[in-house]
Amino acid sequence: MGYNSLAACVADLEKHGHLIRIKEEVDPYLEMAAIHMRVFDVEGPALYFENIKGSEFPAVSNLFGTLDRSKFMFRDSLDHLKKLVDVKMNPGAVLKNPFQYIGSSMTALGALPWKKKSGAPILHGKTSISKLPQIVNWPMDGGAFVTMPQVYTEDVNKPGIMHANLGMYRIQLSGNDYIPDREIGLHYQLHRGIGIHQTKANELGVPLKVSIFVGGPPAHPLSAVMPLPEGLSEMIFAGALGNRRFRYFYDDEGFCISADADFVITGTVYPNENKPEGPFGDHIGYYSLTHPFPLMKVHNVYHKKDPIWSFTVVGRPPQEDTSFGALIHEITGAAIPQEISGLHAVNAVDAAGVHPLLFAIGSERYTPYQRVDRPQEILTIANQILGKNQLSLAKYLFISAYEDNPKLDIYDIPAFFGHILERIDPARDLHFQTNTTIDTLDYSGDGLNAGSKVVFAAAGTKKRELARELPANFDLPRPFNQAKLVMPGVLAIDGQAFTAYGDETAIIGEWCRAAEGLAWEGFPLLVLCDDASFTAETVNNFVWTTFTRSNPAFDIYGIKSFTTFKHWGCEGPIIIDARTKPHHAPALIKDEVVEKRVDQLGAKGGSLHGII
Repeated sequence: MGYNSLAACVADLEKHGHLIRIKEEVDPYLEMAAIHMRVFDVEGPALYFENIKGSEFPAVSNLFGTLDRSKFMFRDSLDHLKKLVDVKMNPGAVLKNPFQYIGSSMTALGALPWKKKSGAPILHGKTSISKLPQIVNWPMDGGAFVTMPQVYTEDVNKPGIMHANLGMYRIQLSGNDYIPDREIGLHYQLHRGIGIHQTKANELGVPLKVSIFVGGPPAHPLSAVMPLPEGLSEMIFAGALGNRRFRYFYDDEGFCISADADFVITGTVYPNENKPEGPFGDHIGYYSLTHPFPLMKVHNVYHKKDPIWSFTVVGRPPQEDTSFGALIHEITGAAIPQEISGLHAVNAVDAAGVHPLLFAIGSERYTPYQRVDRPQEILTIANQILGKNQLSLAKYLFISAYEDNPKLDIYDIPAFFGHILERIDPARDLHFQTNTTIDTLDYSGDGLNAGSKVVFAAAGTKKRELARELPANFDLPRPFNQAKLVMPGVLAIDGQAFTAYGDETAIIGEWCRAAEGLAWEGFPLLVLCDDASFTAETVNNFVWTTFTRSNPAFDIYGIKSFTTFKHWGCEGPIIIDARTKPHHAPALIKDEVVEKRVDQLGAKGGSLHGII
């Protein structure tokens, strides 16, 4: 009936063969992360690190590394929780079949947070920031980070847990200009609940109290990353998911403390006090660089008896947060489509780093009395998607009409691209937003949080057959003259490194004119890249390269392009320049010396023998 602690979860997973122990001493600098990634890559078990260099505390990772393991952990509550979300999104369903939802209603009522009066395990002891596991994931990271935190803040105008926010924002424990044990960095991105709380605190000129929970029942970190409907508290959700009410109290300084957490760090964020945070290897597959972010002044570091530090590794997808996403989709189902009229499905493509690329399917119902062979209603839906919470951080949105193929799967990347490219009119169906906001972690734009967006909208009958091989004697002009087929209708092309936008605009323009006479009929999309073989090798390489290394307004070109009354289009293929630009952040590269140390753990007698 759910876990009352992280230790109980670890014991249950170990009993059922879902967790192994790493008995050798491991270095928190790069080695723990490397072990985690190697085991995740083979869909291996959760990992319990018994002996961490420089810290007395053990750690666990990869709890959510596979969807099957996540479903196992929540096997007693998952079905009820799906219904609870359905009730929140579609109250009419209860009226149609009330008996189906009775159990879920009881789950919700029994999930209200429980304020404890005394006797919380978390008050067993105190420690300092420097005694925590100082885990560094990537060689260029600016210091040690908390990568599985639950960051708790309250609304200063509406204090109390029912108006609080619990989110997963990275925490830098060491490095840069932080005073050891007294200061840490708090990084959060656009459209996060904590930002609203800090804004209100700043307006009043008062410090924002922040509590960082680490560990606790696995329902707690999952709740911190859930995209919950407006008004549904993360703490209620944690109680429903874990079959155990979220237990909390306030310490003598007025900080909210999770009674079941393994560690709690408390501190204050003062108005307009920032320090440089980063770099940090992030989920897009590159480093997020050093920028000013809120400074948190540490008050206390509490821990329970025999606590376990919880962490994950962030990097180019897929990683453990990919499995988080799969579990979230399992729980929420069609929650987002129900919020936007006419939307059938939306997928933030994980392999492209999530925010750079969205796929969506919407209805075309504007003119049911006549067949119109062009996007109409799906353009309205696209605007709503790009104005919806974190979906608004997307750069590329490919949207198709449900009526053209009701069986189209937004998770089948080649099939979805094929459907769009068969129908899109490049002279009409690209719609740009320039000088707007994009993901904080995306450095393809022209500044922090700054870039552009584009909608590729396709509706109607097929306009072309997609080429499935290169034509004979296909001779591309220089300097882009090396082509590889990625998938039907899509070519990856290399030949020259990027220099500067002024020069490249002229070079690409000249190349487009020289290429006008080629047989482009079956190739509506061309991608300029640094390495065509790498880009074309896998679908994941293609979407990662194309959509993380391009800024739509700057990097989309076309053969026979034109601008009419502010609308850009082209008569030939669309070209996306996805070469690495000088202002891009470095890609994440593993340390080969550390990788060889991990190899030894997989040898006979090592803790990972038979797994890696």
